[in-house]
Amino acid sequence: MELPAASDSVHLAAYRPSVPPSASSGNKTPEGFNESGYYQCYGDGSTVTSRGSDTLTGYETLDTLPHYDFYANTEMMGRQRRFRPSLYQLYANPEDYSRPPMYEETAGEQMEGGDSYEEHKDEQKEPPPEPTRFGWVQGVMVRCMLNIWGVILYLRLPWITAQAGIGLTWVIILLSSFITGITGLSTSAIATNGKIRGGGTYFLISRSLGPELGGSIGLIFAFANAAAVAMHTVGFAETVTDLIHENGAVMVDHTNDIRIIGIITVTCLLGISMAGMAWESKAQILFFLVIMLSFASYIVGTIIPASPQKQAKGFFSYKADIFAANFLPSWRGTEGSFFGMFSIFFPSATGILAGANISGDLKNPTVAIPRGTLMAISWTTVSYLIISATIGSCVVRDASGVLNNTLSSSSSSEDCVGLACQYGWDFSKCINNSTCIYGISNYYQSMSMVSAFTPLITAGIFGATLSSALACLVSAPKVFQCLCKDKLYPLIDFFGKGYGKNDEPLRGYLLTYVIAACFILIAELNTIAPIISNFFLCSYSLINFSCFHASITNSPGRKLRDDAGPSPKAVEKASSDSHVTWLNQRKVKSFYRGVVATELRSGVNMLLQGAGLGRIKPNVLLTGFKKDWHSDTPQASHKYIGILHDAFDLRYGVCVLRMREGLDVSHPSKSHINLGFDGGPEGINTSNTSSVSTDPEPQPSTVFQKKQGKKTIDVYWLSDDGGLTLLLPYLLTRRKRWAKCKVRVFVGGETDKKEKQREEVLALIKKFRLGFHDVEVLPEIYQNPQPRNVHQFENMVGHFRLDKNPQQDSEPGPPRQQEEPWMITDQDLERNKAKSLRQIRLNEVLQDYSREAALIVITMPVGRRGVCPSTLFLAWLDFLSSNLRPPVLLVRGNQENVLTFYC
Repeated sequence: MELPAASDSVHLAAYRPSVPPSASSGNKTPEGFNESGYYQCYGDGSTVTSRGSDTLTGYETLDTLPHYDFYANTEMMGRQRRFRPSLYQLYANPEDYSRPPMYEETAGEQMEGGDSYEEHKDEQKEPPPEPTRFGWVQGVMVRCMLNIWGVILYLRLPWITAQAGIGLTWVIILLSSFITGITGLSTSAIATNGKIRGGGTYFLISRSLGPELGGSIGLIFAFANAAAVAMHTVGFAETVTDLIHENGAVMVDHTNDIRIIGIITVTCLLGISMAGMAWESKAQILFFLVIMLSFASYIVGTIIPASPQKQAKGFFSYKADIFAANFLPSWRGTEGSFFGMFSIFFPSATGILAGANISGDLKNPTVAIPRGTLMAISWTTVSYLIISATIGSCVVRDASGVLNNTLSSSSSSEDCVGLACQYGWDFSKCINNSTCIYGISNYYQSMSMVSAFTPLITAGIFGATLSSALACLVSAPKVFQCLCKDKLYPLIDFFGKGYGKNDEPLRGYLLTYVIAACFILIAELNTIAPIISNFFLCSYSLINFSCFHASITNSPGRKLRDDAGPSPKAVEKASSDSHVTWLNQRKVKSFYRGVVATELRSGVNMLLQGAGLGRIKPNVLLTGFKKDWHSDTPQASHKYIGILHDAFDLRYGVCVLRMREGLDVSHPSKSHINLGFDGGPEGINTSNTSSVSTDPEPQPSTVFQKKQGKKTIDVYWLSDDGGLTLLLPYLLTRRKRWAKCKVRVFVGGETDKKEKQREEVLALIKKFRLGFHDVEVLPEIYQNPQPRNVHQFENMVGHFRLDKNPQQDSEPGPPRQQEEPWMITDQDLERNKAKSLRQIRLNEVLQDYSREAALIVITMPVGRRGVCPSTLFLAWLDFLSSNLRPPVLLVRGNQENVLTFYC
């Protein structure tokens, strides 16, 4: 049986790929995918089904055109969401009713959670209630500022200024802001690289470097936030305890009073948090207003002339002498050092991720996180600098607080010690005895003393400490919940369960409460703060590294290479450093993994399963084209196609590179030739191990080593495979040699809808942020090929045609096709004729549009196992990429998204 020519009844226009219809009838495949709508009509009006079960494959039209639904995580009200078929559905034998490979995530699994048709029979009459969502001001900026303006601002910044001096305090503030600013930029860069969901910082890191690496930092960050709850609560309890003691009331003693008040406070905060995000957000706004009033009261207080009571405590309003004296450091105690002060101050700058940590509760995280975070860092840095400078200009380091310590006319000013002597006060006795209880070196409540109205500062302390504690109490469970859902650690998924419309992690709140309570029992702010600094510095370092990693690695350059033979010498060569040296000399950023196997297919299979670590794991098999398949044994061709199917089974994408000039040079290095493609009929020959050299030799010269100038990279995105067909050209243009190339995207379409389809594809590509602007719709893809090319294809596969006759069929034993599965029967040609015509026609289109391109990237067809013989599949790849001057990269992703709108 011959393939029909252009004048015959089969028309390729009847085999356009289509998106899965929402038909309510039709047969289902064993995988749970409705194929009824895929079987299009032949040119004569009959359907594939009507032609008999022997032609029922669904293969020609299961491939789907690119569509928005394939990449979105949300549904549109009023219609069913569409899904691309899984890789298993594309290549598996339709008569195989077994389950997909263990590695395969089928469409049925992707529809989990109410996305299958049966679950959508009755469309929802009303949209579900929308959970609370916040904008960039209330959700990020205010939240971050409140978390930054914490206990350190009111209770330790004046003391740090006294220790380090105004100059070094500014250095500490600016250094902390520099660290948090870079981290804020990194967070913003990652957050703006698509839509993000809940989980905040952990989500950003784990989706950038992988859950395996992000999990450790997520655990540290969640723990740091839980400890920060204790720090802010202890600051609140310390202030309350001081107020109680100033009024002559004591419960037990100073330390135990802090513990009692702290436990009561964190319990109340837990109740507010568990009440929901709406209540928590309202409380934050109230705290913000209180803090603003406290700042105003403090600034006014520095301007008002000092009363005798305040002068006795060291406040003399603005004095140049005080500023000059306090500008230089005066280290005291065991904590008296630059880094000691830095470790205590740094937690006050760690609230920058308070907005990112509730990313799932923001209206538009992509805009809110960068804008709100950077604005918060700017304003809080300015406020810290102002408060440090003003308190250091108004208050001396040491004062007794005793009104009788004025400098009398009878006493000698020469014996007076301290700057206060110039203003009529003598604090010499307490200075000499180190018993002064006031002044910014001794009195933690100095801002309250300076303020125009002390209760407002007290209220500000309450607002800052409680708001920061509340923000950390909310952030820690949100981060930990996301980590629990990834199931990286055993037994912790118990805490990941969410409740209510906002999916609140109530169990996570309780765990955070327990951790915070344990730290509250320490009851010493200067002890808790350095511990938290280390946790947050570690977190910020990895956030910045993840952004640096994403920026500096323009392509995931991993190498899927194997050495010859299982002999000891081959094993030694596979583990030698020569290959790594070869890669390093050429500045190739990649990991090398040597595999020793008796033949090519088993070696590749081992390599596919053993390479990589976590997210730093290859997901694409790149192989050369087997150009000698005509002259080589059919067994070798069968094994070559088997490698592609193995990759599909392991959920790898597959890329086949064909270059007209090949990769050969005059004297190529045998260690870098894939013998399965160029070196013999059986792949790797174990008998010639000793002749294979692994010494680095000159790299073959190809177009990939030359500057391409302003040529084009032509991408034929003919069916949706998850976006790999688009991603690879984008990564290539990130290299200097290809940076000036223009990427042109070609898609199939209909003549009367060209412009509409072009706009749809262009809008989809724009969401991927790839920078491709040239899209062209080609209806001629679906036209029939020229007869001479059809006959050329017939001649190509003629050598592998199985001639059947009655005598052969009557002979006992298994059919010849089972013994030789690479042979092509008339039934095989009939089943796959539309797909065969498609590849012939595509080659004609490539000749017309891309003859002068620098590179052609095209979606690779997939041959069904058991339906499309390996030699027929190879003939498709051969004819599709034949007689083209530019290199051709045939790409088939694993049908899972590598491009996304999300972070």
